[in-house]
Amino acid sequence: MQTGIKPSSDIARIADRVRAGERLTFEDGVLLYDECDIHLLGELANGVRERKNGRKAYYNINRHINYSNVCVLRCKFCSFYRPWSTAPADDAYALTVDEIAARAKEAADYGATEVHIVGGLHPKLEFDYYLDMCRAIKNAAPDIHIKAFTAIEIIHFTRIAKPRLGIEDVLGQLRDAGLGSLPGGGAEIFDDRVHEEAYKNKVGEAGWFEVHRVAHSIGMFSNATMLYGHVEKPAERIRHLVKLREHQDESIASRPARFNAIIPLPFIPDDSELSHLPGPSGLTNLRTLAIARLMLDNFDHVKAFWIMQTAKLAQVSLNWGVDDLDGTVVYYDITKCEGTGTHQELSIDKIQRMITEANCQPVERDTLYNEVHRKEPPPRPTKQDELLPILPS
Repeated sequence: MQTGIKPSSDIARIADRVRAGERLTFEDGVLLYDECDIHLLGELANGVRERKNGRKAYYNINRHINYSNVCVLRCKFCSFYRPWSTAPADDAYALTVDEIAARAKEAADYGATEVHIVGGLHPKLEFDYYLDMCRAIKNAAPDIHIKAFTAIEIIHFTRIAKPRLGIEDVLGQLRDAGLGSLPGGGAEIFDDRVHEEAYKNKVGEAGWFEVHRVAHSIGMFSNATMLYGHVEKPAERIRHLVKLREHQDESIASRPARFNAIIPLPFIPDDSELSHLPGPSGLTNLRTLAIARLMLDNFDHVKAFWIMQTAKLAQVSLNWGVDDLDGTVVYYDITKCEGTGTHQELSIDKIQRMITEANCQPVERDTLYNEVHRKEPPPRPTKQDELLPILPS
């Protein structure tokens, strides 16, 4: 990827440092947002990606499960939550443990290696519900990896447990019940101004990092996210990435686990309290993914979550520093970037074709980025098979 635009001396200096494998500063990141040509940015990010992972592009066979959309928080950027005060509204729900286990069993039957489980902070579900959920999944699908519960949910569990528990106790009990790793959701933007304006009732930066610090200390891997394109500024995005990089330095140096991947998530304004905002453009999405790759030199992977980036942009991003598209997903109820409904799925064939068309090598992985080698492809649903509905009857 080459550009005919001659970069400024400052951008040229940053480019030289990237090619030399040197760490970028906060000021470098801001300059990349403000001044760097999008094609040069892609070239630089792709160089880093290829040094780390070659032309491999990862995906997994997974199933997302959102156990409830009832939430005591009222984050302005969120269109998913239903307040408890209006429940039971027509579209408010909470799945039973048996329903969740059945979805996990169905996913395993079709080759999934992971279930990804998150939901709202439901005021009436007890901590035992989440422990029973993990146990039931492992009973129904013993080999499946449970990646579940954002840092915000973990802190919620410490408060609803009777007696109250610390973060390490909550994570320990969940791990004993079958939890394998944590997703990275709930990070949003690590900035006090943004926190106050967009999600002031949610646990902030200190709480989010403490959960991941404890998880890494007990050997539990996790991911990290950044929700961008709402009320934050580019400099606040860069500061967010620097804070993640500092935490990762600490985990690599002194803890048995760390972040696997960074997942930049574009804000989707539809039906939220911030619906008057335009949301980020496709070019901003590419720029943000590429800059995440350049700033986070101690992260092995950058994921373009195709549900929120769209499949087409996620495919393009494989040449802008991204090396992971997430997976089959199947159901996702939190955001709906294109169209309506909760059934949002890419087939394995489609994912592999997208990756190959981007001149990359498709590699199936498990949750912890171990490559999965199958003797034969996983079974496909027949026309008679119906995927379980997302909402209870």
